Amino acid sequence: MTNKILVVDDEPDLETLMLQKFRRRIRAGELEFHFAHNGLEALEKLRSVEGIEMVLTDINMPQMDGLTLLSELHAFGSLLKAVVVSAYGDLANIRTAMNRGAFDFLTKPIDFGDLETTISKTLEQVEILKQGRYARVALNAIEHELELAGALQQSILPINFPHHADHSLYARMVPAKEIGGDFYDFFYLDSRHLGLVMADVSGKGVTAAIFMAVSRTLLRFTALQGIEVGHCLALVNNLLCADNDAAMFVTVFYGILDLDSRTLIYANGGHLSPYRIGMDGTVAPLALTGGMALGAIEGSAYRSDQLTLDAGDTLLLYTDGVTEATDANWQLFGEPRLVERLRSREHLTPGALVDHLVEQIRDFTGTAPLADDVTVLALRLAG
Repeated sequence: MTNKILVVDDEPDLETLMLQKFRRRIRAGELEFHFAHNGLEALEKLRSVEGIEMVLTDINMPQMDGLTLLSELHAFGSLLKAVVVSAYGDLANIRTAMNRGAFDFLTKPIDFGDLETTISKTLEQVEILKQGRYARVALNAIEHELELAGALQQSILPINFPHHADHSLYARMVPAKEIGGDFYDFFYLDSRHLGLVMADVSGKGVTAAIFMAVSRTLLRFTALQGIEVGHCLALVNNLLCADNDAAMFVTVFYGILDLDSRTLIYANGGHLSPYRIGMDGTVAPLALTGGMALGAIEGSAYRSDQLTLDAGDTLLLYTDGVTEATDANWQLFGEPRLVERLRSREHLTPGALVDHLVEQIRDFTGTAPLADDVTVLALRLAG
């Protein structure tokens, strides 16, 4: 690539000397010189010649001097670098030039060895700035793609929440980054059996997001076949273990609620136990079933358990982004604080309860960024 340099000086012999000194690099296509005799001519050259990256300018010139020219160069972009030439010992002008954005300076009479070194150093700085600009453009493009990916990821989560006479449900997923690894899901196996899912994929970023989408699709498809909850997790685990070169895994809670008997049959693959919130304000976790995270060990078995909910009970499913949220002092939100925030909230609708909990986490973390995705699902049975 040819680097273009504009030399601004009213000395008539300087053009000949420059072309002679740098003739080899000019012939090799490394450098291309353009010349002007004062600041006004220099500005015209900059407008007419595209791609000039360096200006080498004298200070004392007719019509427009070098210091005035420096004040005009900002209009041509931050990549353009200027080197001023001044009489030896003219510190006042040199200081003014540097304050007006000059990258470096040379003293007269010009030492061409020093000039060549200065040109190389200046053009190296220009190249660094170019690479930085390219990197910023690429980063902006990546950030835009991540925003689109995040929007797409959010769009695959169900957002039409049921509000029936005997039950209602609401959920939110707040990603820590542009895209997250958590997901929730719910679906009706028939008109009176509701499937509930809360899951958390290991890792972060695009890989976790892809694994999240695959996990959700496999789990929903398998569950909708009406398979028992423990066997369902075992089948999905084996599917995720196959060709899992990235060694990803996902913790999953999956339950099926019989809306007539209010019986919940569930299995847990390494996930946090949901909380049952009673009409009397009691908050208690569901018993764990001891299963491994899905995708970790092929052939893992998953035991199911069951409990019968009371009228008016609320079931809260969540991911560890809730309990592991940290404030500016690295203090955890923690399970005791979660339980305290859930007490005396039995009267809240699922939407109000989920929003309340998310607001409590945001108040707790303050200015600290979320350490992990925050995902919450609440189901309430009519009282």
